[in-house]
Amino acid sequence: MDFLYYILTGGLLLLASPFIILRALVSSSFRNQIKERMAGARSLPELKGTLWIHASSVGEVRLAKTLIAGLIKDGESRPIALSTFSPTGYALAREENLPNVFRLPLDFPLWMNPVFERIQPAKLVLIEAELWPCLLRQCKDRSIPVIQVNGRVSEKSVQQYGKLPAFFLWMTESIQQFSMRTQIDADRLLQIGVAKEKVRVTGNIKFDVTQKEDNFQAEWGADSLILVFGSTRPGEEGPIMEALVELQKEFPGLIGVIAPRHMQRRREVEDLIREFKVDYTLLSQLDGLENWTGSLLLVDSLGKLSSFYRSATVAYVGGGFNPRFGGHNILEPAGLGKPVLFGKFMNNFEEEAKLLTQFGGGIQMQNIEELYDVLKRLLMNPDERQKLGQSAEKTVKANSGALLRNIELIR
Repeated sequence: MDFLYYILTGGLLLLASPFIILRALVSSSFRNQIKERMAGARSLPELKGTLWIHASSVGEVRLAKTLIAGLIKDGESRPIALSTFSPTGYALAREENLPNVFRLPLDFPLWMNPVFERIQPAKLVLIEAELWPCLLRQCKDRSIPVIQVNGRVSEKSVQQYGKLPAFFLWMTESIQQFSMRTQIDADRLLQIGVAKEKVRVTGNIKFDVTQKEDNFQAEWGADSLILVFGSTRPGEEGPIMEALVELQKEFPGLIGVIAPRHMQRRREVEDLIREFKVDYTLLSQLDGLENWTGSLLLVDSLGKLSSFYRSATVAYVGGGFNPRFGGHNILEPAGLGKPVLFGKFMNNFEEEAKLLTQFGGGIQMQNIEELYDVLKRLLMNPDERQKLGQSAEKTVKANSGALLRNIELIR
């Protein structure tokens, strides 16, 4: 099957090459991305016996940061290399000074082989849902053990892989252990046909990530009312602005913070804010927040959202009103003791959403038009906010410990 896969993917790359070249000619950002991915690990020093960790995007990189810190604290002596897929994940990993960072190249032997030769991995750790056939088959051919940590499997993935279970089992043959976040994720793997002895449930490392500090601090007065809208997606900023404009009329001094999920949408969000004739400030234009007196802050810098959640009166986490997005990390503000609002389509965070709503730490809205009413109620009721925040933090702490279990598995 290996030969058939490489012939197929090689043919597709050849067919797509004219479009890739054309886009590279007209887009400098796309051209830079291609250069980064083609370079692979060439910028790294030659390593040997490396513990290779792969994280796709920003959320997984944050998790990788926690995992790497835990491994080093536990006495990990092997060199560690971190690959990412998305440009934002790569940028954050570089900003956080994580060890030996590089972009994962195209999933084809021509570009993948030099990575193996450069870092000579002793083990590969995949974070969450990143499965690449060539990468995994190369590990199989080189007898490199693979572990998936904080694994998740969506219902959509089950449906897709369920049509070709033989392909999934061939692709993941090198994975010795699937360390899954929840029993739901584990059951879905078993449904596809993965052997029971390869699957275990160790919990969600993101319950541990929320307890970490970051370098940037967003500090306002203790009495300030601050609404943080994190990881927002297309279609959300409009209703957010409608709610915020009305609420700022009723609650003088109310501060809004909007952090789009993807930084490249900054101009799009700016244009939308201007339609509401509201003054705003870009975070990148400020040296600090001590002397800032505005009412709306647009976060256009990576790695700062946790600090804003820490200062929030109420936190809204985006991506939950479109099943295509599947929600984002609601544990981050919850672990900081903040009331959390989110949408009904939490495909990527099913168990987390269930726990927070079940134990009273979060409010799951059925449509985004509810946002104004829910926020107004919480702003008017500090006792309800405090109760929600305490329940959220308690739920996160009760479910922590996955980090140590996964470190033990890797070790």
